[in-house]
Amino acid sequence: MFSLTDQVALVTGAAKGIGKSMAEILQEAGARVVIADVDEAQGQAAAQALGVDFEVLDVRHQASCQHAVQAVSDRHGRLDILCSNAGIFPQAALDTMSESDWDTVLAINLRGAFFMVQAVLPGMRERAYGRIVLTSSITGPITGFPGWSHYGASKAGQLGFMRSAALECAGDGITVNAVMPGNVLTEGLEAQGEAYLRQMAESIPTRKLCEPRDIAYAACFLASPEARYITGQTLIVDGGQVLPESFEALA
Repeated sequence: MFSLTDQVALVTGAAKGIGKSMAEILQEAGARVVIADVDEAQGQAAAQALGVDFEVLDVRHQASCQHAVQAVSDRHGRLDILCSNAGIFPQAALDTMSESDWDTVLAINLRGAFFMVQAVLPGMRERAYGRIVLTSSITGPITGFPGWSHYGASKAGQLGFMRSAALECAGDGITVNAVMPGNVLTEGLEAQGEAYLRQMAESIPTRKLCEPRDIAYAACFLASPEARYITGQTLIVDGGQVLPESFEALA
């Protein structure tokens, strides 16, 4: 079960973190993976380590998204799986957030997902098959965190987009779903320091921070042929983080 042998997968934002783990797990499942990222040096290094192809991609620009998808299709003949994972999460308080701060986060996290989905649809519709997995978050759709109002808006927006996109694609053999990570132990989170990491772990029932591979396994399932009857849905992967009503529930 869950074999992706001979399928072609494109993972955006895959130079590091969750995206890199997605590329690794999809490859382990048998897919021919293409890593795409705006960071060409780090993306090339990640692709070389896995022995897969790399495409430079800036999801803020529609032409860049279309070019990357076309390059994958030209090289491999088709594109079966899109993991639209590219995203950023800079902190900015409401009273100091600039117009540029807001626009940059929305452009990458939300508009970028739209551009990528739009780019893969023609080829997937032609073959009447496709799996699209968005990387959303619990922050925005379910929870909030100071300094991440723009990030939360982008991730909640992804889910609104996903549901309508799933309806438009439902008759074409294409599913559109999302994974919703909690706090994931990526390079970005580690940069917050040990005190922050301990505090975050204490708020999770499992008392452990999520690892990128945990998100990747969920994405791999949603990208599988066996997930054919799941569309427009979200899968929370957070160690139970959103469950407690209070800290007393964690005792």
